[in-house]
Parts: sequence; structure tokens; C-alpha cells
Amino acid sequence: MIIDAHQHFWNYEPVKHEWIDDDMAVIRRDFLPSDLEKVYRDTGVDGCVAVQADQTRVETDFLLDLASKNNFIKGVVGWVDLRADNLEGLLEHYKEHELLKGFRHVVQGEPDHNFLLRPNFLKGISTLEKYNYTYDILVFPHQLGAVLEFVNQFPNHKFVIDHIAKPYIKDGFYDGWASLMKDIATHENVYCKLSGMITEADYTTWTPTQIHPYMNLVLESFGSKRTMFGSDWPVCLVAGNYKRVKELVTEFIAAMSSTEQDAIMGGNAIEFYSLK
Repeated sequence: MIIDAHQHFWNYEPVKHEWIDDDMAVIRRDFLPSDLEKVYRDTGVDGCVAVQADQTRVETDFLLDLASKNNFIKGVVGWVDLRADNLEGLLEHYKEHELLKGFRHVVQGEPDHNFLLRPNFLKGISTLEKYNYTYDILVFPHQLGAVLEFVNQFPNHKFVIDHIAKPYIKDGFYDGWASLMKDIATHENVYCKLSGMITEADYTTWTPTQIHPYMNLVLESFGSKRTMFGSDWPVCLVAGNYKRVKELVTEFIAAMSSTEQDAIMGGNAIEFYSLK
């Protein structure tokens, strides 16, 4: 089964989605399951994990509602304020939603480079672990030092790094990102998504060859058992189309065994998020 481990839905609102700048104008519209279902039929994808794009509980409920009505949405990564004093009560509320698999915070947008290490956030992650929810790590490379300290503190929690930590592919930066990613990958409870890569390169001139060194580092470090394919649809449409995004991964891993390919293209997401 081919599972897209990372995509988004939204009803476009200019204020809510102000991060969609003029260079990304092509995605200033609604993107809903009916749009993605057709894409999946055309590209042979069986299901997906819908990930939050807005930091509200309304967003979490919106995604859960879509998932309840569309069987190809196999799981949801939502948002809740992990620093909230009533976090345990909120998680109790969500326990009844079997399709809610984990949570994410847009740490890349936090001005504090050490946001992940703040006591109230660490307490929140401890509570997530108690409820067996996964956590998606969304950061920029300059925040990877904090990520390393962060995962050190939770050796049994299931983490996944989104978008290979968004290295600055367009600028050719590699070494610092690579060194920290190798260190983080020594923690066997941490996975990594091969997603969001073409939008870290030049939108119009990127080539697979430019991205291959980054993918190679991820696969060498995390291995075929802790790496998963994700499209980052519809954000990926800024720099390409779904078919190109999928082929970027499938062609890169084509020389691997069928077992390894199956794991990367779906098996690992099913295992990590406990999808059915």
C-alpha cells in the first residue's frame, strides 16, 4: 500500500494563510479531499496522513471531520497547545477519535531557537507520550541543535522530522545540516519524511540531481525502516506537480530491494502512525 505521509487540506483564507506569499500564489485557493482523491487515482497512491497547517483546535477538528468522511485519509496529525495547563483534559477529549494519530507545532515559526526545550513544552511532550500520540518535528536547520537535545530527553517517544528539516537546498548549504541530522538519526525512535524538498530548492530551476545528496544523507542515516515518503501537497504545487514529487522519491530508491521500497512508500507510515 502506498501512503502519502504528509499532505494538507484547507479552505483558503488570506489572513489565516498569510504564510502563502506572492511567490506561492498558485496555492491561494481551497484544497479539499475531492481534489486530492483525483490526484491519487492518477498517481497510484492509496491513502494519506493529513497534517495541520493552522495552529488551532478548529483545524484539528476540521481534519478529523474530513477523515471521517473520506476513507483514503488514514490518519490526522493535529494541533493542540502542548503548553496548556489543561492539556491532559484536551487529550482525554480527543481519545475517542481513532483517526487522530499525533500532533505538530510549527516550531520553524518560533523566534526562540530553543523553543522545543522550554519546560512547559517538554511537559507537554511527556503528556503526549503518556497518551501514545506521535509528534511531528517541523524545524529549520538552525534549530536542529535544539532538536538533538530534545529527542535525547524522550528515548521512547515516536518522533518524525518533517521535510528533512528543510535544508537550504537553493543556497547549497549542506554540511551543518548533515552533521546534526546524522546525530539525530542515532536515536532509533526518530523517523524522517522525504517530503517538502522541492520547495527548499529553486521553485523553477530545481533538478533531482541537486536534491539527491540530501536524500542520500537521510537514507544513509535513518535507513529504509525509518524513512517515509510524503508529498507536502498542495504546497509542492508551487515548485512542481504531484507526479514529479512522487517520482523524485521512487526513482531515487529504485535500486533498493522491493521490501525497502515498500517500507519507504507506505509501510513505515503505517507502522509509525498505526494506520488501518
